[in-house]
Amino acid sequence: MLDPQQCRSARLARDARFDGRFFIAVSTTGIFCRPVCPATLPQERHVRYFESAVAAANAGFRPCLRCRPDSAPDSPAWMGARTTLTRAISLIDSGALQDGNVARLCERLGIGERYLRQLFQRRFGVSPKAYALYRQCLFAKKLLHETTLPVVDVAHASGFSSLRRFNDAFKRQMALTPTEIRRRRSRKSAALTLKLAYRPPYQWQRLRHFHALHAIAGLEWVSEDTLGRTIRHGTTTGHFEARHDARRHQFEVTLVLSELGDLHAIVRRIRRMLDLDADTQTIEAHLHQSVPALPLAEGLRLPGSWDVFEAGIRAVLGQQVSMAAANRLIQQLVDRLGESDEEGRRRFPTAEAIAASDLDFLKLPGNRRDTVRRLAAAYASGEIGDDPQQWCSLKGIGPWTANVADFRGNGNPDIWLDGDVGVRRALAALTTPLDLAAASPWRSYLTLQLWNRVI
Repeated sequence: MLDPQQCRSARLARDARFDGRFFIAVSTTGIFCRPVCPATLPQERHVRYFESAVAAANAGFRPCLRCRPDSAPDSPAWMGARTTLTRAISLIDSGALQDGNVARLCERLGIGERYLRQLFQRRFGVSPKAYALYRQCLFAKKLLHETTLPVVDVAHASGFSSLRRFNDAFKRQMALTPTEIRRRRSRKSAALTLKLAYRPPYQWQRLRHFHALHAIAGLEWVSEDTLGRTIRHGTTTGHFEARHDARRHQFEVTLVLSELGDLHAIVRRIRRMLDLDADTQTIEAHLHQSVPALPLAEGLRLPGSWDVFEAGIRAVLGQQVSMAAANRLIQQLVDRLGESDEEGRRRFPTAEAIAASDLDFLKLPGNRRDTVRRLAAAYASGEIGDDPQQWCSLKGIGPWTANVADFRGNGNPDIWLDGDVGVRRALAALTTPLDLAAASPWRSYLTLQLWNRVI
């Protein structure tokens, strides 16, 4: 359980990553809310914090009708439903209701249709189909505003099987037709370009420097104002290039993809890679208060990896070796097992490809090579998922490796990499010890601040 100071910092930031970890009760209104509630922020002297919605209700507070704290994700009272609902949302966002129906989705989840509808009604106030349709239309709206894709391609990229169905659904959801919302512009662009905004400050040069130090030839490329790489998401392959526009506080992201059905999920992943949703002013104010002995750089962002599996493999190959040695091993892995695209770029190897290889080309101790194959095989088979904290059951995967994968692959904001060489060097140069517990729930950004002093 977070202490009151940590809860205060998280609620002031309205950080969605802490939704469900605690609840906010307001004595003047008798209402309790989630940290992400859009209502006007109450003064701290009127606030109480509770670990669960049940505890707040038992204390005499009633749930907010705007943010519905009784159905918040990760609430202890709803832990049983949370896993099912999270997986259902993930499957729907991946197109489960575009390619199938609710009955088939329930078969994959191992639950009944009635129970699934109850979960969505409690969480969102709508049915699973209505949730999926609204998310599709929101993404289509973004494409209509920001790209030159023809409307028929927007319909396909948003997951609609026909233009007529797209037009009907869009008008019902948005009260406008696609042609009414579309800006007039040329439609001759060969690539898809989107503008992804962030809240300043944003320390692009330091993020760029980190990615340049770890860049793998053919897989990634970094210039003065751009970051690009090849990607794979499901059956979709391609590459993207994000160009920083400091004046407009945004990135202009150009994508070239084999298909558009996974575009929504790919854009979400790019936002996480660039850490575009963090409120660095609030985070740094918290760190300044909790670790005043450490001078802070403004606008540092988490340097994300494309996915958690890639982050995990990189972490294993980086165990107990220098950065240069780790980069050489990753380069060999990509060159030998990564698929090549039409322009000669290479994609990061799949879990199946790594698991099927003996990896004899990697100059590693045998146990380290076995760990790489073991991780790949477990991920490919579904034995482990995208939560690295559960990977420690695998031989050769310890807390440091799991934390690095969580830090870079999931963008977890509260990871403390105490075993990192750079962190140890920075700590040794400080004259005053840091209060690490006080830095929670943003210890990942404390790690970044320490790296910034030595890397």
